[in-house]
Amino acid sequence: MQARGGSEVGQSRLMIAPEIIQGLRDCVPTGQIRLNEDMSLHTTFRLGGPADVFVCPASIDELSAVLKYVAKHRIPLLIIGRGSNLIVRDGGIRGVVVKLAEGFDHVTIEGTSVTAEAGVALAALAKRAATASLAGFEFAAGIPGSLGGALVMNAGAYGGEMCQVVDWVDCMDRDGNVRRRSNAEMEYSYRHSVLLDTDEIAVRARLNLHSGVREDIEAKIRELNAQRASKQPLTLPSAGSVFKRPPGNYAGPLIESAGLKGFRIGGAMVSELHANFIVNVGGATASDVLAVMEHVQQTVLQQHGIKMEPEVRVVGEDPTS
Repeated sequence: MQARGGSEVGQSRLMIAPEIIQGLRDCVPTGQIRLNEDMSLHTTFRLGGPADVFVCPASIDELSAVLKYVAKHRIPLLIIGRGSNLIVRDGGIRGVVVKLAEGFDHVTIEGTSVTAEAGVALAALAKRAATASLAGFEFAAGIPGSLGGALVMNAGAYGGEMCQVVDWVDCMDRDGNVRRRSNAEMEYSYRHSVLLDTDEIAVRARLNLHSGVREDIEAKIRELNAQRASKQPLTLPSAGSVFKRPPGNYAGPLIESAGLKGFRIGGAMVSELHANFIVNVGGATASDVLAVMEHVQQTVLQQHGIKMEPEVRVVGEDPTS
């Protein structure tokens, strides 16, 4: 099979044996596997080098089969969602990338409970909840990315967090086995869950919402989205907020007070609208973004004595690795 951007081997640094490719095709349909896939197509930053093998399972059973196969053959594995909190280095990703998005996004609503798979976009899930007159998920309507990543990172905005609505989460380990964790067992804290420690994958969850008036819920979503659009650079590619909120402070004002709005290296720039966003103003590379991040960290540390911790996930290899 020939994928966009290359052949079965192409520029991949890990020589994937044909029998490995065939083994993956026994796990998922051939059309759900791409080789030497351009990762800029799968990140909101619109940058990053190629992935050796790119797989899009459409069910929990398919995902389990892929993970079991990958674990058996000790192939490097990366799980992604919709690429909203992700920086892929310019050298790309060796091994297998599994994307949970379209096809892995089924939603079922029963009463005030919403059960959804990890690949559903948060905006789409918030819309489904609003249509069913269910309130409590409005905060997530403008958060880019998918449910899976939000469950792992305890995503939140405007006073709401995933930990406030999660009932249980089905979690898959790297051997393809599933266990159900309750809200308490997820051990939620600020931008953290136990899954970051166990390296499990959130594959499905049930959310407990509450009944409301559809028109009021939709109005609240519009209001929050308007606030977001007025304060964040939504018209340019980015990975969302770059740094976590330091204890007792806020990342954006700290970066702004250090005089870094508009600071630019190559095509990567600290947003002039919101200083905790780095935006791709055209032709940015991952190296550009990482250099801007490092400069921001050093400057804030020098001026304020505060170490800025990245919120975004950085994966892959440098081109010279």
